[in-house]
Amino acid sequence: MAKQKLIDAYRGKRTENAPWVPYAGVHCAFLINEPADKMLKDPKLLAKGVVNAAKRYHADGIPLVFDLSVEANSVGCDLKWWGDNVPSVTTHPCSSKTPAQAGLKLPTRDSGRWPSLFEAAKIAKPQLDQMDCALMGLFCGPLTLAAHLAGVRIFTDVYKNPGFAHEVIKFSGEVGAIAAGFYADMGCDIVAIVDPVASQIKSATFKEFVTPNSQPAIKVIHGKGKTSSFFICGDCTKVMKDVCEIGTHGFAIDEQLNMIFVRDMARKYNVGFGGNLKLTLALSLGLLSPREDAIVSLAAGGNIGFTFAPG
Repeated sequence: MAKQKLIDAYRGKRTENAPWVPYAGVHCAFLINEPADKMLKDPKLLAKGVVNAAKRYHADGIPLVFDLSVEANSVGCDLKWWGDNVPSVTTHPCSSKTPAQAGLKLPTRDSGRWPSLFEAAKIAKPQLDQMDCALMGLFCGPLTLAAHLAGVRIFTDVYKNPGFAHEVIKFSGEVGAIAAGFYADMGCDIVAIVDPVASQIKSATFKEFVTPNSQPAIKVIHGKGKTSSFFICGDCTKVMKDVCEIGTHGFAIDEQLNMIFVRDMARKYNVGFGGNLKLTLALSLGLLSPREDAIVSLAAGGNIGFTFAPG
């Protein structure tokens, strides 16, 4: 376990070898034989699950949670809980109203599940420090949070009703900045914007909506002396340049992208990059050998700014 090696890689620096981050998420609950919903609601169980997973997998860093419902819930969205997955957002207060019209307020430390996360971090952080493992804070990016607030209409509103989309996504970016500050205050060494659906839009749309509304959070992360990243899912080839230029120290992608392409883009822009162990084909379905897949990813990623992680 090597926290500084991970931070260096996230910042695009050369490392002796690639650091390793398992995005354990609710798998942490499985490892301690607890339902996901019970672990996510109980700060002691959450801390236990995260620390246990970090120890078991010899992690250089691990997220406190990988749950993109936290921010939506903290501004008023209802959740459906599951025993084997993260909760689902079930209500969309901006489906026909702007955030102001819906009366949405920016979250405080007492909103939603934030008190539980602060308590879990307080328990887990000292144990992870002892193990030389970074604590990571992952929060919902502006477009994904806007989709929670407004529903799927946001993907057509960015073209057909841009005024409305701007209001919802701007509010989402403000929520993200507060969430970033919370994770930094918890002691997270790395704080990442997680915007999986940002791969579903054109480059020009990304520049108009995602880039500017990620800046408040990036400013907070850097202002607090933390390391930043931008996580995106799917085939994000068409916005890869925009991701590299968004202003974070690095980014992370999923299994759909070619690692050589991603590596070369990251080195061109001098940022860190993470991936690309195939979560579906190798780890979940076993259609590919996880060992061989790991060897290929490690060979392609190299040791300049690369973090080995599930894609």
